[in-house]
Amino acid sequence: MSETTLEIKDLHVEIEDNEILKGVNLTIKSGEFHAVMGPNGTGKSTLASAVMGHPSFEITQGSITLNGEDVLEMEVDERARAGLFLAMQYPSEISGVTTSDFLRSSINARREEEDGIPLMQFIKTMDGALDELEIDQNMAQRYLNEGFSGGEKKRNEILQLKMLQPEIAILDEIDSGLDIDALRVVSDSINGVREETGLGCLIITHYQRLLNYITPDFVHVMMQGRIVKSGGPELAKQLEAEGYEWIKEELGIEDETVGQKA
Repeated sequence: MSETTLEIKDLHVEIEDNEILKGVNLTIKSGEFHAVMGPNGTGKSTLASAVMGHPSFEITQGSITLNGEDVLEMEVDERARAGLFLAMQYPSEISGVTTSDFLRSSINARREEEDGIPLMQFIKTMDGALDELEIDQNMAQRYLNEGFSGGEKKRNEILQLKMLQPEIAILDEIDSGLDIDALRVVSDSINGVREETGLGCLIITHYQRLLNYITPDFVHVMMQGRIVKSGGPELAKQLEAEGYEWIKEELGIEDETVGQKA
């Protein structure tokens, strides 16, 4: 299994002339799990969107590379084919496209074989993933996310992660909307993908509770559009106990955000 590296250097991002990211540096390698935490409005979700190529965000400075290739030169679909994946904070509903059809089309888009994944192999793999995530088998035949609860949408994002097996995944507040049992199921599945494929992952979260189930190798604190502090899992526990004020005081950061929900 070859090692994959996503490298973000001095990344500056604007939306409508408002600078959100102000020089983010971060490197994620195969098998590494990085958690990004921070107050609302500091640029966490903007970072996820910028990596995946959201058209509303303008990259004004810096670079993003995947195994040395320029990600910023890739279209959104090319980034996905290259091995990047985003589990969205607010997954979209797509009427007229079943979850099953969406998954098979997505898998085939990443495969080199012209005829795509054999149907029976796809069904067997999908059924196993549905069972592992404790998702009703009928959900595969429903339109993508249409009428799904918040928790069902999040489980469906992890279903996609399991089926697509990307090299680097970004999980944007995947724990929101999940009850305790669902959080355990989803976390176990994410950990399973990591063990099976050597997945590298960027986890955006506000809460230590997710990190009780998915142990990160690194924890980063984002404030004012930058990563201002990094550490191990113990940093997340300290943040849960003490909040962010001690970091602001330690670094002389004024109590303000970058003006964008993140």
